Amino acid sequence: MDGTRRPHRGRRIDPTGKHALFSAPVQAARDQLGPGNQKEGRAALYSSGPRQVGTVVVACSSCLARTRVSLVDVGVRLLSISVWLPARRYPHWMRCPACHRHQWCAIDWNG
Repeated sequence: MDGTRRPHRGRRIDPTGKHALFSAPVQAARDQLGPGNQKEGRAALYSSGPRQVGTVVVACSSCLARTRVSLVDVGVRLLSISVWLPARRYPHWMRCPACHRHQWCAIDWNG
């Protein structure tokens, strides 16, 4: 032998590391998923998670994002430059927590 190490027969050298990225070892821990309905597809993208105490969901009419914010945060947003027109689908003109622009938003307790 010339002193260089050769890979074992049957084992492939993966110089780009794709095997490590796209395969999980058998002894990997399972994902810790919470109980309840598991949302898939579009519902998973546009859902905001379970209700949390002391928070509301702000839905923006422009960027269509639904963001969970604390009651203190939404209070500060409403006390700063904002307008309220109750007959609209998005009744609050306020700074959106997702896109950070003044847009028409809806505030939902149950989100």
